[in-house]
Amino acid sequence: MQVRELDIAGSWEFTPPAFPDNRGLFAAPYQEQAFVDAVGHPLRLAQTNHSVSRRGTIRGVHFADVPPSQAKYVYCPYGALLDVIVDIRVGSPTFGRWTAVRLDSEKFNAVYVSEGLGHAFIALTDNTAMSYMCSEGFNPSAEHGITPLDPALELPWPADIEHILSDKDRDAPTLAEAQASGLLPSYDDCVAYRDKLRGVN
Repeated sequence: MQVRELDIAGSWEFTPPAFPDNRGLFAAPYQEQAFVDAVGHPLRLAQTNHSVSRRGTIRGVHFADVPPSQAKYVYCPYGALLDVIVDIRVGSPTFGRWTAVRLDSEKFNAVYVSEGLGHAFIALTDNTAMSYMCSEGFNPSAEHGITPLDPALELPWPADIEHILSDKDRDAPTLAEAQASGLLPSYDDCVAYRDKLRGVN
């Protein structure tokens, strides 16, 4: 398993070896030891989610209250998507910045999005499947969004694809509006929660 820490602290890319043969292909997108070595604590698994999206569908930018928030381990079992992680943690050195990773069913690579980060993706092919393991279950009252079309964020949505969004995501506040309303998590709270998960006093 190849592991790469991304530009936004608290996010990683994991790329497993793939083993093709005359029957097809085998890969293990999640491997606990590689995860623990990189992140510093086991992945708590409370819920698994699966979505299928038309080409051009954008979902996000989603996040949840800290603590406990909802960390996600994401991979693409069919098709291809551009996964985007946004630093929405007030006080973070990279606040307002993003990083993006292409996930597809050729590499079976995955990203881990730790607590307090914003997450979004765009489907690059029809019938793109996205599967993710979540550290916490769905909690509607604690989950929020930022519009993925926020011009200040300049997220890397391909211009040659027609964008498909839910009304909820399209009408979500901008990053600045969410910050002004006190909706965003603080960097210090996120670090403290991660330290707790890692057993750091």
